[in-house]
Amino acid sequence: MDIKEIKKDQATVIMVEGRLDSSTSGMLEKKLLSLMETGEKNFLLDFSGMDYISSAGLRVLLMAAKKSKTTGGKVLMSALTDNVKEVFDIAGFTDIFTIFANAEEALKDF
Repeated sequence: MDIKEIKKDQATVIMVEGRLDSSTSGMLEKKLLSLMETGEKNFLLDFSGMDYISSAGLRVLLMAAKKSKTTGGKVLMSALTDNVKEVFDIAGFTDIFTIFANAEEALKDF
């Protein structure tokens, strides 16, 4: 898995590529918590390059959303691939998270 971050306006865009599973979810969790400790609270997770997500990855997303919300921030998702969207649908995450077709649309929501 590869994680890239860029600051855009009021949000930090996190681009996740590859697989987000039990062996890689700790990397994303560490990155998000580190950013939160520096005062970041709005995140856009761009999944256009992500192939797969497991329950461990979903747990990290829930943790980030809850923690961000307590500071007045929010976590948005964009560009879910078909495989990832299917997992989100099955887990009920499409009802929990605000999901956009692409990063540009999502950034307007901050």
